[in-house]
Order: sequence, then structure tokens, then C-alpha cells
Amino acid sequence: MTARPRTFLRLAVLSALLPLALGTTAQTPSTGTQAPATDTISTVSDTPLPPGFDVKRFEAMAQALVADRRVPGMAVAIVHEGKVLSARGYGVTDMQAPTPVDSHTVFRLASLSKAFASSMAGLLINEGTLRWDSKVTQYLPNFKLKDPYATQQVTVADLLSHRLGLPHNAYDRDLERYVDYRTLTGRLANTPLRCQPGTCYAYQNVAFSLIGDVVFAATGDFYSQEVRRRIFKPLGMNDASLGLEGIESSPSWARPHIATRGGWASVSPKPTYYQLPPAAGVNASASDMAQWLIAQTGHRPDVLSAPLLATLHAPLVDTPGQMSTSWRRERITYAGYALGWRVHDYAGQRMIYHGGVVQGYRGMVALLPGRDFGVAVLWNSNTSLPSGLLPMILDSALGLPERKWLDIDYDDALTGEGGAPQYVDTRDLRLVARH
Repeated sequence: MTARPRTFLRLAVLSALLPLALGTTAQTPSTGTQAPATDTISTVSDTPLPPGFDVKRFEAMAQALVADRRVPGMAVAIVHEGKVLSARGYGVTDMQAPTPVDSHTVFRLASLSKAFASSMAGLLINEGTLRWDSKVTQYLPNFKLKDPYATQQVTVADLLSHRLGLPHNAYDRDLERYVDYRTLTGRLANTPLRCQPGTCYAYQNVAFSLIGDVVFAATGDFYSQEVRRRIFKPLGMNDASLGLEGIESSPSWARPHIATRGGWASVSPKPTYYQLPPAAGVNASASDMAQWLIAQTGHRPDVLSAPLLATLHAPLVDTPGQMSTSWRRERITYAGYALGWRVHDYAGQRMIYHGGVVQGYRGMVALLPGRDFGVAVLWNSNTSLPSGLLPMILDSALGLPERKWLDIDYDDALTGEGGAPQYVDTRDLRLVARH
């Protein structure tokens, strides 16, 4: 991709997105930085999938990953041009009491939940109940940061783009020690700030979840009920739920697993991050995720309009630290954060992305607007092995030469060969929803 001055690149994407965003009452959030764009980054769906794209091959790879207990269970959804190419489950829900994962088996989404929170806020903004630049104190008069001036400046958009000025992952460790959400939000008043709100990025879970309190204050209804009514039900996400009770009451749900010396062991879902429904509270199946991808790629304008999606997916702050791992290091040349979504330049294509991790669950979602394409990969264990499936699918969708991002021998895996999961001492296991 041809190098260009950063200022030009930011203006290019801003000029492309502003007309869409301003066409709705969901006004564009204020921002001090915008993502780069060049004429090689496609933002319009006008390219079919390459002839070599074979969804059956990726289904076989997913099946290979659960063979010989490499991964207990998985769910994968792939959509293109508003159609479901695949929405299937693989493996088992519980290694100790195995039942098959199917397309309606529910997984915990962890930080993939953040995109639901931004969409929920956007729906209220569309109807005029909120604004992106609404001050949080307008709805939460008891909200406080250490700097009184900063307290008054925090907006709804700042919450959803991690621009409060707080340290990274403020109070996540305390949350993992079962300190309650209300206590932790109260501690924000004594937390030193890294910058003024709206001027720098630092990923949050506790502070991000204040958007749920804003929704309650604005609507008089609980955040979880509003998400069910305004997103799950109209999109036909019939298996989706929020919270620990939601997943445990599902007819089929994938238990979380950790690796031990004896292999995978299922454990009870850790309740801590379920205290934060906007940041990490959603549960969903492959079938649900297919409908979510279809909506996020613009094919459900009755629920999520094109102008709203343009606003949700427009980067507001640079996040260069997101380009440091394996396939990201080679494929991604820009990383930023929008509203509940990450935005990347993936091999010259604009990619909307998020990942999620909590104990015993991991997941990834990616959209390629230029190909009208979306994929979600969920699994119920701590291994990172399945993460290579995502770039394998994306590369094929873009017609790129194949790279072996997936750390298995495909031929051997398909014949059932392979090793056991790597041992992890559970005393040292400390996974946080930071993706």
C-alpha cells in the first residue's frame, strides 16, 4: 500500500464516512484523530468472493480443530452479501459429559459484547433519546473522576471508545477478585488520569459498562431488557441472552474449559465479568452470530441503518499496540478503535474487528465491508489455537496467497492425528476480557 501522510489519510476516511453519519440523527461523535484510508482500502461492496473461496474447506478445518480434543467445542458463522454461508457447531459442550455443539449451542461472547452496547446506544441516539456528545453526568449525576473538570467532559462516545483518560483496564483485577461493580465505579473518583477525556485511548471494562447505567437512566428500563427488545428479538437472535442465568438456562450451552495435566476440564462459568453486561455480558450461538453479522454488514436496515453503522464503525482513536501478534503483525498496517469495535487495515482492506477472552471462552468477529463479508469464531477453552482460522478465512475471501496461520497440519488433522492440549497450571491462570 502506498505510504501517504497521516493527516491526508485521516481526512480521506472522514470525508467518506461523514455524509453517511450526518444523514441520521445519530450524529457523528467528536474526535481528535481518525483512521487512515487510501484508495486501496475498499469501503464499498462491489467485489464477489474469489472463485477459490470454499466454505466447506473452512468447515473441515474447524472440525479438525476439535478432533482428538485439541479444542473442546467451537461455533463458526460466515456470511456474504446478507446470506449465511455457514453457521455450525463443532465438538462438544462439555468434555466430562459430552453432547454435540450445534448451530444453536450458546457460547459466552466476552468482549464481543461491546459492539452490542454501542449499537444499543446508537439506537437510542437515532430516536433522539441520547446524543453521542451527551455528557455522562447528565444521566449519572454521581459519576466522578479525580479531576472535576474531566468529570464534566466525559461523553457517551468517550465511554464507548475507551477515551476516558483512565489507566488501561482500570480495576479489572479487583473485578476478578469479586469486588462488586458499584464499588469499582465509585473508585474511579480516586484514580489518577493519564489524559483528559477524549484525547487518549486505554481499554476499559468497568468504566465502559457505565453505558448500561446511562441506558437505564435514559429509558427507565434495564440495559439487558433493552438489548433483548431492540436487538435480539428483531434480528431473530433467538438463542441469545445476557448474564450467567441466561447462559445456564439455555437448552444447549458450551461449558468453559481449562487445560490440566489430564486434558481439558470443564469448570463453572466465572460470574465476575457478567457483572458488566455492556462490556462482557452477551451469550450467543452460531445461528445468532450469523444474524448479527448480517445486520452489521448492512442487510438489516430496519434495525441498524447504514448511517448508524457508518458511525459505529468510524475509528476515533489510534491503537497501534494492536498490530503486534502473529497474523496481525503481517496483515495489519493500521489499528484504531471506533464505538465498541476495532478498525484495521487488513492487507489494504478495511476490517471491522473485535476479540474477546474470559476464563474458558474466547471469540473473534471480523467484517470486511469491501467484500460484504463477515465471520465469527467462538470456542469454549483457553487455547489460542483456533485464532488462526480467522485470517485463513479472511485471506481466502480477499484472494490472498494462502498462509498457514492455523497451527495444525491440515491433512493429519483431518485424519485424526494430533497432540493433546498444552498444560496450564490453573493457579497461574489469569485471563481478562481485554481484547
